Amino acid sequence: MLPATLDDVKVLDLSQGLAGPICAKILADFGADVIKVEPVGGDSGRKMAPHFGNDPHPEKSLVFLLANLNKRGVKLNLDDPDGQALLRQMACTTDIIVESFKPGYLASVGLDYATLAKENPRLIMISITPFGQTGPYSLYENEEIVTYALSGIMSISGLAAQEPLKHGGMQSQYEGGLSGSVGALAALHARDMLGEGQHVDVSLHDVVASTLVIHQPMYGWTGAVQGRRRPSGSSYGQVQRCKDGYFIWQTGGGAEWSDITEFFGMEALKEERFATVAGRALHGEDMDRIVLEATKDRTMQELFLTASEKYHMLFGIVQEPKDLAQCPHLEAREFFQEVDHPVMGKIKVPFRLWSMPECPAVYRMPAPLLGQHNTEVFGGLLGLDASRLAALSARGVI
Repeated sequence: MLPATLDDVKVLDLSQGLAGPICAKILADFGADVIKVEPVGGDSGRKMAPHFGNDPHPEKSLVFLLANLNKRGVKLNLDDPDGQALLRQMACTTDIIVESFKPGYLASVGLDYATLAKENPRLIMISITPFGQTGPYSLYENEEIVTYALSGIMSISGLAAQEPLKHGGMQSQYEGGLSGSVGALAALHARDMLGEGQHVDVSLHDVVASTLVIHQPMYGWTGAVQGRRRPSGSSYGQVQRCKDGYFIWQTGGGAEWSDITEFFGMEALKEERFATVAGRALHGEDMDRIVLEATKDRTMQELFLTASEKYHMLFGIVQEPKDLAQCPHLEAREFFQEVDHPVMGKIKVPFRLWSMPECPAVYRMPAPLLGQHNTEVFGGLLGLDASRLAALSARGVI
C-alpha cells in the first residue's frame, strides 16, 4: 500500500457544520488520524438537509456524511470541567485542532490556543469562522447569504436590471474548508522549520472576497465597476436552450467563425452582419433566434461532443446532478467514492479533489456514528477504565 502523506499527523476536529469539517476531512483523506469531537447532542451538521430517504435522522444527513469521511468520532461536553480536562489531555498529543466556535468561546472554557499551546508548543489550531477572530464584525452571527452579500460577489451575480442574486449551493463553506486545509499544511511546514505551531485564522468573509480576482482590482486600478450582465441583447457567451437542457458557447478554442456556422448548420449565420465580433454583438438578438432554431431538436451530449471534438469550439453543457453522476470524465478521474455506511448503506459521494498518484487521497471509513469511538478513544487513547467511562456517560460528559 502506498504511504499516506499525513499518516503521522493527529487532528482533533471540534468544528461543526461544513467548512471546518471539510478542512479536517481533507487532512483525513490524506492519512491524518482525525478524531471528530462532537457535542453530546451531535454536530449541527447532522440536521442539515438533504437526508437519505428524506428521513431527518441524525445518522442520515448526506452533508454530514460527505464532510466527515475518514474520521473517528466521540462525544464530549466542553462546557463541563471534566470534558475540558479530557480535551486538554487529548490536545497534548495532537498536531492540529480544527474549530469553528464564535471567537472567545474557547477562551471562556480554558481551551483557547494560547492556553493549549503552553502544554503543547507544537500545536496548530485552525479557526474557521464567518468573520475571523478580529475586526468589528468578528462576533456577528452569520448565514451563507450574508457572506455572499458582504463579500461583494452578489454585486456581480444576476442581471443588471434586477436585484443581485446568490448563486446556489454553499460554496463559501467549501472554499473556507479548502483554505483551512491549505493553512494547516502551511503551518505544518512552518513548524518543521521553526519548531513550534501557530494559530491560523480563516474568515469566510475574507475567503469569498478574495475570489474577486478581477472585479475588485479593476476598481482599485481604474475606479471601474463591471456590474452584472445586461438583461437584453445577445445570449452569445451566456446560457441558451437546446432539446433536453442548456448549453453555453463562445468563439475561441481553435474554431474559426466558419467552423461555428458549419456546426450550427444555419445559412443565415454566414451573412455579412455576423462576420465580426462587433457585428455579432450589434445583431445579437437575431443571432440568438437563429442559434436557438438550430439547437431546439439537438441534445446536450450531441452538441457537446460534436462542438468539442469535431469543431474545437469552446462549448459547455449545463450538467445537473444526474448528468454529473454519469459523467464519463469524472468517472475516469475516479472523482466519486462508494461509501458503505452502517445506517444508510452504500452510496456514492464526491471524494477526490486532486490526483496525486504517489500518495493519493484514500477512503478508509464512513462518517462516524454519534459517539461511535468513545470507548476506543477515551479508553484506549486516554486510558479511562470502564467504570470511569460509565460515570462520565451517565453525567452527559461523553
